[in-house]
Amino acid sequence: MDVVIRPAEPGEYGTLGEITAQAFLRDGLLDFSDSDAYLDELRDVGKQAAAAEVLVAVADGTVLGGVTFVAPGGPLAEIAGPGEAEMRMLAVAPAARRRGAGEALVRACVERARAAGCLRLVLSTQRTMHAAHRIYERLGFVRVPERDWNPLPDADDTVLLAYALTL
Repeated sequence: MDVVIRPAEPGEYGTLGEITAQAFLRDGLLDFSDSDAYLDELRDVGKQAAAAEVLVAVADGTVLGGVTFVAPGGPLAEIAGPGEAEMRMLAVAPAARRRGAGEALVRACVERARAAGCLRLVLSTQRTMHAAHRIYERLGFVRVPERDWNPLPDADDTVLLAYALTL
């Protein structure tokens, strides 16, 4: 199966939003399950695409997953500093996992960050995203614990781990 990485097309936004939402739900990554307000953000690919570059992994005409690449200074950046790009909302449909789509999406973000002259590509991830951590570490990302952060300060168990790849 050849996986192609390309910018998401508007007609794919709904599919990608649902893949992302369902991946986060099925993997238990949302604090408030299906009532989590973040689900609306995950599903709103049009909003993401208006502020950043949304990429999809496609094979045989089927969207397998996607990621949001935030250029330096982009409004969707959460932890990126000057000269840094950020990747967010990496998700692959459960049925499409272990086919290289996730790694291909990460590599595409690395290529975009390099092409933009960035110093680093950064990301946030949850403690339980072990498969994603393996991809990041295999590609040279390292943990930067001093940049870990909590998007929900009232929930102590919601700390996100920061990773960075120096380019």
